[in-house]
Amino acid sequence: MTWYSGEGGLSGLVRTVSRITNDVTRVRRAWHWDTPRPHTWPEQGAVVPAPASDLGWARQEPVRSIRYLIQRGLLLPFTEAMAHPKVEGREWVRELERPVIFAANHSSHADTSLILHALTDRARDRTVVAAAADYWFKRPLLGNIVSLFLNTFPFSRTGGAQAQLHSSSQLLKSGWNLVLFPEGSRSPDGRIHEFKAGVGHLAKETGTPVVPMHIRGAYQVMPKGQKLPLPGPVRVRIGKPMLLEPKEGSREFTARVEKAVRALATESRQPEIQGSWIERWKASKPRELRYED
Repeated sequence: MTWYSGEGGLSGLVRTVSRITNDVTRVRRAWHWDTPRPHTWPEQGAVVPAPASDLGWARQEPVRSIRYLIQRGLLLPFTEAMAHPKVEGREWVRELERPVIFAANHSSHADTSLILHALTDRARDRTVVAAAADYWFKRPLLGNIVSLFLNTFPFSRTGGAQAQLHSSSQLLKSGWNLVLFPEGSRSPDGRIHEFKAGVGHLAKETGTPVVPMHIRGAYQVMPKGQKLPLPGPVRVRIGKPMLLEPKEGSREFTARVEKAVRALATESRQPEIQGSWIERWKASKPRELRYED
């Protein structure tokens, strides 16, 4: 008997395919994720995004040159026009002898552009920004755009501390400065909140100096929840680099960095945090030692 004759031939094949098609259709119609789930089913877990890469492409040429043009032609002029930031203590970052960690308070999405505006071209070109992986890198396109503009890398705020410490220390050991916001997330009220110990652990692990920074006025320019910035005066104050003292623990050092950032928020000049006039004058002198690419 041929495949196309009799009950077991073509007609049987058609009926079998038809039954399979009906079964698949019924299953698909019943598989609605938004409908109520039976009580016997386990609860749905949160969708875990794929881990972001370290975005090494953003730290290579020709991307670095493209970012320089974007920042000089777009980002920095826009920041200047919106906030006209007053920068104090730029002499501490004029020509850095070694990579540093910039530790700043965090109250606005404008903080990163204000920090980059406060740096010199040379320091800015060698600076990466730790950005929240669960916020900026949920959408790969957004993460890549932000990395192109700001030279960010994904930093987890929820676990994986050892991996984050390793990736950050590798960047520092490779000659990159690192911008960290030790509060972990933007302040909801503009006030400085407690610093997390990560900045102290990283400084102790790598022996890297920490440069405290305080940004005043960014909360009024673009507070949490606001989509577009508003013009307003801003001051960025930079303190002198801080090093771990002998036998000082990472948590004690983090507390000292937090105290320094809080001190920079006050109006009076404090030599122990901002340096004496002699220290600032020495820091502003040109140095022969420069970063090597």
